[in-house]
Amino acid sequence: KMLVLNCSTKLQMLEKMLRWSFPVSLKVYGAVMNINRGNPFRKEVVVDSWPDFKAVITRPQRQTDDLDHYTNAHAVFYKEPQAYQELLENTNTINWGQIFQIQGFLFDWVKNLTEELLAKEIVRKMDPKFTLAYLDISHSSLLNKTWSRGGNPRCEKYLANLICSFPSACVLDDKGYPLSWSLTDQFATMIHSYTLPEHRRKGFSRLVTTTLAKKLHSCGFPVQGNVLEANLPPVSLLKSMKAHFLPSPRSQPENCTKIRSLLGNRTVRDLLYHSGTQL
Repeated sequence: KMLVLNCSTKLQMLEKMLRWSFPVSLKVYGAVMNINRGNPFRKEVVVDSWPDFKAVITRPQRQTDDLDHYTNAHAVFYKEPQAYQELLENTNTINWGQIFQIQGFLFDWVKNLTEELLAKEIVRKMDPKFTLAYLDISHSSLLNKTWSRGGNPRCEKYLANLICSFPSACVLDDKGYPLSWSLTDQFATMIHSYTLPEHRRKGFSRLVTTTLAKKLHSCGFPVQGNVLEANLPPVSLLKSMKAHFLPSPRSQPENCTKIRSLLGNRTVRDLLYHSGTQL
């Protein structure tokens, strides 16, 4: 059984209901918040039942590019694994002929920074030639080149859409060139936080992260993101900022990405347990 929630009243109700299941519902919650605030990425919500749902999936309303796994991203939250399994097995839920992502409780850390903590953050004094600003669409090429998941036209287009649609923060030099930045995706997740090598250890990462976190909080969003455990510099930074880290449950069903139907005769259950890449 599958239901598409098109009613604005029901979507507002869903947003409130998801708050009771933090942090595991954060990805879906962020997507639903964006749907209820203009829906810039043209997403929709699928549930197994209403109002007593047991599984929720957010998905693109329509995806024409079979290879664009950046935009073709789904967020999931479930109360009962069986309900989630049955929803996935419904051929009307996901187009298994396309490359896509499924994101859910796969983030490694959730920053539970309160307004009080954010107010106490000391903003580093910068050289006057540096400016704290927002990312511009003209920066998408640089972001595409520096992102571990990037380096291709689809990713650059995806990043450009994110920059135009969602909050971001960056430090610019006197020529308007980004030195350090972070942005958010369609799940209201902070992604691609990066500082050019020659400008590291100057406090830029802390400044950008704090600025973007404040922006998200001011818009009513929780602050969440991902970090690789082996990437020690950002891990140390986040620890110093009192970030709350969550373990990465790599065996959970939603921890999969870039699944496509060309994986042979494996069952849906087998596919669900393939660990995905960090975002």
